[in-house]
Amino acid sequence: MNNQTINELFQAYRTFFGKGDALYQLFSPYRICPLGAHVDHQHGLVTGFAFDSGIDFLFSETESGKVEMCSLSFEGLMTFNVQRPVDEKQNNWGDYLRGAVWALQKDFALKRGVRGVVKGSMPIGGLSSSAALLCGFVMAIDKVNHLGLDKMQVIHYASQAEREYVGLTNGILDQACVVLCQSDKLLYLDTKTSEYELIPFGKDSENHQLPFKLGIFFSGVTRKLTGTDYNLRVSECKTAAWMMQAYDDQHLNKLSDTRLRDVPKELFEKYGDRMPARFARRARHFYSECQRVEEGVKAWKEGDIERFGQLIFESCESSMNNYECGSPELISLYKIMRKTPGIYGGRFSGAGFKGACIALVDPNKEAEIRKFVTDEYLAEYPQYRDSFQIFFCDPANGVDFL
Repeated sequence: MNNQTINELFQAYRTFFGKGDALYQLFSPYRICPLGAHVDHQHGLVTGFAFDSGIDFLFSETESGKVEMCSLSFEGLMTFNVQRPVDEKQNNWGDYLRGAVWALQKDFALKRGVRGVVKGSMPIGGLSSSAALLCGFVMAIDKVNHLGLDKMQVIHYASQAEREYVGLTNGILDQACVVLCQSDKLLYLDTKTSEYELIPFGKDSENHQLPFKLGIFFSGVTRKLTGTDYNLRVSECKTAAWMMQAYDDQHLNKLSDTRLRDVPKELFEKYGDRMPARFARRARHFYSECQRVEEGVKAWKEGDIERFGQLIFESCESSMNNYECGSPELISLYKIMRKTPGIYGGRFSGAGFKGACIALVDPNKEAEIRKFVTDEYLAEYPQYRDSFQIFFCDPANGVDFL
């Protein structure tokens, strides 16, 4: 949190709430997933980085249990009480705050609320701002109520809130990156078992200097996943798993409890040609993406950034052709990145329904990359001249108090 952000948050806090004491400062980072796209909801293998942009929190506790939160990024003062049952969704950014409390109330009798201000440091879209907000707010409620949550519990409650309250049927990738990542390592996570590694780059583990920066290319078009085909894709993946099990005369669980990770790749090789093309493509993406994750982890351990980047490009190709997501703007950005000198690898971030593309870039070529991508993209989409943005960031540690 830089001095300008601190001053903005304190000024907003005083404007909304007057003077306050016992103020806590918290930073919850955004995340990217270089390899492992669209597989966490099927219990697949994923990788991730948190990076040094995200959501800043400034807050104090309220003895009454009242929550009063305002945002410098979104409109509205969100108010409710943690001592009472949480109301239904109101279709605003406060749903994430209510969802966090709703999940925690399942296991805890909450007494204290929070009063504070949040500020996001980038446009939303593919960087998991919702997970950053959820994980940060879970930790804020944990702090003032002295719950003693560990990292995996923070991930659990934030993920439960997004799935069961907000209504997005995702896995734990986003929350895990926000909470677990370290600035000089790659997060490698099995979303079925929750087992994870934080892997240093290359064979020389003493050299913590990473040979790249993270490029964030914001298309100029925002979106939220609850208004896209995201949930439909999840259902299509589950249906593909169900089909293969049915072809093999296996016992079928409820569709909600069925995932592609439950189906060996050998069954896809055996029955893939019999499946309707849409469902075969979803399964093909899952199995090939998990394989790319394993190959990417090997390249990362060997210090092969060129191979790691190439796998990221291949991941995006599968997202477009097999998972069939990606807006016209993001697909154009991806194609531009592929021909940009200094970009090792990139893809659209998140589910690919508008938002941003991400890339691993040569830090010595930032200026050339910025000019080339900007010129190429705005030549195709001049209407986004005022909203298209490029950021160069560094990997960062997970959510924590400052």
